Amino acid sequence: MTLSTGLRFAEVKVGDELPMLTKHPTTRQLVQYAGASGDFYEIHYDRPFAEAGGLPGVILHGLLKAGWLGELVQGWAGPNAFVRHIEASYRGIDEPGRPYHLKGKVVSVQSNAEPSSGGIVELEVWGEDERQRRTTLGSARVELDT
Repeated sequence: MTLSTGLRFAEVKVGDELPMLTKHPTTRQLVQYAGASGDFYEIHYDRPFAEAGGLPGVILHGLLKAGWLGELVQGWAGPNAFVRHIEASYRGIDEPGRPYHLKGKVVSVQSNAEPSSGGIVELEVWGEDERQRRTTLGSARVELDT
């Protein structure tokens, strides 16, 4: 996905869908993320440990999935947008070696007090597995110029 040159508030309407972002996570990437984040919980890189805990194998870090939601939102909005808020909750596990799809849609638009100054766009965002199960749910608030 390439960054937009700058989405304008006037171009956005309720119901618009964000272009899907697909990630192809690997165990190596999870190890790299563990090093960068300091989250060395073994369920993210040690298969026997994860399986002994009842998991099907190693699983993606929740905050990595949240970061990808941020990438989805900023990529859609463009470099001049301001992501004011983003949140995520984890509703299922995802494993490396399987595609992970990030999607979203516009749920509200609100003009700023001065019409020539753009407005706030509220988004519903989520991550889903290859069976279209939403395993990460979230929302975002983005400020766009006119």
